[in-house]
This record gives sequence, structure tokens and C-alpha cells, in this order.
Amino acid sequence: MKRSILPLNGLRAFEAAARHLSFTRAAAEMNVTQAAISHQVKTLEQRLGLPLFRRLPKGLRLTEEGQALLPELGAALDRIGNVLDRLSQRGGSVLTVSTLTTFMLTWLVPRLPRFQAAHPEIEVRLLTNPRLVDFEREDVDVALRIGEGGWPGLVTIKLFEETITPLSGSAYRDRLRSLEDLRAVPLLDSGGEDWETWLRAAGVRDLAARGLKFDSTKIAVEAAIDGLGIAIGQASLYAEDIAAGRLFQPYPLSVTNGKAYWLVYPPAASDSPKVRAFRDWILTEIGRAP
Repeated sequence: MKRSILPLNGLRAFEAAARHLSFTRAAAEMNVTQAAISHQVKTLEQRLGLPLFRRLPKGLRLTEEGQALLPELGAALDRIGNVLDRLSQRGGSVLTVSTLTTFMLTWLVPRLPRFQAAHPEIEVRLLTNPRLVDFEREDVDVALRIGEGGWPGLVTIKLFEETITPLSGSAYRDRLRSLEDLRAVPLLDSGGEDWETWLRAAGVRDLAARGLKFDSTKIAVEAAIDGLGIAIGQASLYAEDIAAGRLFQPYPLSVTNGKAYWLVYPPAASDSPKVRAFRDWILTEIGRAP
């Protein structure tokens, strides 16, 4: 039978009546009259040219054909219901945010309780991924990214520029009195050219990262706190560690590396209440930051 002529109302009526073995209970479930259920099932039987129920004085019984149809139809309706539930969550109260591990752990997560307090109706789901999101293919509402911006076809809102500086744990606190002291300590590498950019700006030549290598600035900073070397990153992202004395900034020089943190989402999401709420909140948080 072609999809365009499927008797959907009759199929739903049959499925409910078959589960309950009662037109009356099926009518109550579907919020229609018992006569409507009976009519829809009878019409379906006429379309098929065979009976699906045996109408007995004490109730209904499924025919052999009805018994064959019920499990297949029930499974199909369940699958449709599950898909609709997922779509409803995607467009409703679940906000999926894709971001980088370092930004998530150092900046976003500590502030999220304020967003949840302001918007308890929105459930936040965090995903970490280093690559740019394909919004057309992935179940993501907004992304927080670092880069130079200019991603075509997307709304891009600049949050703040990335400024970098060496960061050290207490193990090297007394060993970093001048820039030349950097030659005697391990410089932890978290990828990119941040060390080269900072050393060039500081006027230090013939020196590069030569310690352990990490794929996350957050992990490199944790290694620095544990005394494995000197990391490089944005000091403001680690304000709590610096305030607690676990981390310190040995040199006052901070330089930009040409990158910034951005909020990114497709234009079609601009009118989404949950996206607007997150955008407004994160911009307020940026304004609060020192």
C-alpha cells in the first residue's frame, strides 16, 4: 500500500483497541468516542478486505490477521514516537554546547551554575571537540571556539581575545627571576606556536618549548602545578589557581596570539529561546569578568 493512502487514523485506532481488546478503553486513551474508534477500525477492515477483530458478546478477540498486524504496527508507532521525542528535546529544553576541554573546565563550568539558576528549564549538554562543528549534520546548538573568526554562513560573536603568558607552579617560583632563567627549566608544549609568539615578544631568542607535550593547555597547566615545567596560557582562565597560590605568573608580559574566543551558531538558531538565553548570559558573564 502506498504511503500516500495509508489509513493512519484507522491504524492508530486498531492498535489502541487491540492492546486493550476494547473499543471503549481505546476511545478513552485517544480522547474520542467509542463510536469513532469502531468506525475507524471497520473502515480499515474494509480497506484491507479482511476482519481484524472477532466481535464477541463479552469483548473483542484478534483474528489471525489482527495478531500478525499488532506487533509490527506497535513497533512502528514506538519508533516514530521515539524519533519525535528526540526532536522535541533537540528543539526544546536541551541546549547542546560544543567547546574545547580547556575553555570548558577553566571558564565555562565554574560559571554554569549561574546560568542554570537563571534558566532552570534549560538542560545543558556539554561536548568537547577540537574541530569545527558541522551544524547541519551534528546535534549541536552552539559552539564555543578559539580562532581568528570569519567562519562563513555562521553567526560569530567575539567573546574575548586570547592573551598568553608563562604559568608556573610553586616548584619553580624561586628559579624564575629573569627571562634568561627560562633556559634552565622545561617549557611544556601544548601545541601551536604560543611559546614562540611570547618569547619573540619578550625578546628571548634561540629558545623553544622542549619539555613534555600535551594536546590540551589545561593538562599542561596542571602539569606545571605539579612541578613538571612551565606552561603557557591565558592567566585569566586560571584565576582561581593563581589566587590559591597553586599557580603563578612569573613575568608581567602577556601578549595576544592573534586568536580569540567566539560564540558560534547557525543563523536559523538566532530565534531559538534557549540559544538567545545562552548568548545573553555568556555576554553578561564576559562583561562581569575583570
